[in-house]
Amino acid sequence: MCASGWPTPLLLFCLIGSANSSPVSIHTPAPPLPSQISPPFPTILPPLPSHSLSIPTPIPSHISSSGESPENVSCPLMVSPSTLVVRFGDPVTANCSVQRKGFPLLGWEVSLAPPQATENLYVVWSVDRMTEWSIKPMCYALTEKEGQCDIGLPVIVYKPPDNVSISFVNDSGPMLEGHQYTLQCTVQDVAPVENLTVTFYRGQTALGQLQSNNTEKTPVNETFTLNIIPSNDDNGVQYWCEATLELGPEGPQHPPVVMSQNLTATVLFGPQLVCPTKLKVREGESLNCEVRGNPQPFITWFRDGQAVALPTHSRRKHAGIYTVLAKGLLGQKNFTVEVDVLAGSGTANSCNRHVLLAVLLIQMIN
Repeated sequence: MCASGWPTPLLLFCLIGSANSSPVSIHTPAPPLPSQISPPFPTILPPLPSHSLSIPTPIPSHISSSGESPENVSCPLMVSPSTLVVRFGDPVTANCSVQRKGFPLLGWEVSLAPPQATENLYVVWSVDRMTEWSIKPMCYALTEKEGQCDIGLPVIVYKPPDNVSISFVNDSGPMLEGHQYTLQCTVQDVAPVENLTVTFYRGQTALGQLQSNNTEKTPVNETFTLNIIPSNDDNGVQYWCEATLELGPEGPQHPPVVMSQNLTATVLFGPQLVCPTKLKVREGESLNCEVRGNPQPFITWFRDGQAVALPTHSRRKHAGIYTVLAKGLLGQKNFTVEVDVLAGSGTANSCNRHVLLAVLLIQMIN
């Protein structure tokens, strides 16, 4: 039988069980007609204690700044600056703050000088000297319901090049006009090389910009090349290159730039005729027709098959067909020039006019 000291729910359960097990005859009446059948009433059971059916709701353990929890709760952390750019060996400071309450603990997870976690709404990470090339600081906050959320701080640790130099690949002597050559710009001990831009120059004219695909964070040496085809106009020009670290808006106001020395080009070319093939001069003027080359070619003028010297005071008799033979290091060439001497204001006529003017002035004075 049931004990008197049991709890009420257990006593009720015990009494019901005892009634079902007693040998009492039960009279079963005849089944009623269909019209007499009433709809059944649901059996109402007494509610069980609530604590016996309580199931804890799962709590997300982590909320990242790049996503949200299943309840769409974002991570309200903010870091300043948004991207940290620091020269290797320099001091650095970054601040992390939370935008609302409900985060009892705030801190930095970082391999270099991590600060102590705090219950304040902000925490500062400060380093006297940056000594790591690849560092990934992360600010985190512990929430009361959603677990931990965090936000990463991108860091660029840079070092300007020790030296930048320019040269020709496999060639240190003079170049031949119309041939292809390769310029190379060597940048020494620079980081990060993926942020490096190298520009080649001919005088003050930019020839092209190149970047590296190397993702190494520590200082490296990198060589950039550019093909050129020199012409005779490139003889004596200066080639150079410069290396620039492009560090973005969070970087220095003036990006680190290192320039190479100047490389003076020597281009062998010619012989080349500079004057037109039909040359017109006036009486009294000198007959000039330049033939260029590097080295300077040896030149001989011919008229009617005879070697001649070009006149310094042209006359009508100097008109005709001239041939120039130019011999240079790269070979020899023949050029034909047709000379036409025009009557008029040449040097001789100009002198005669000055003499007449002087005579008239003397007469006027007298």
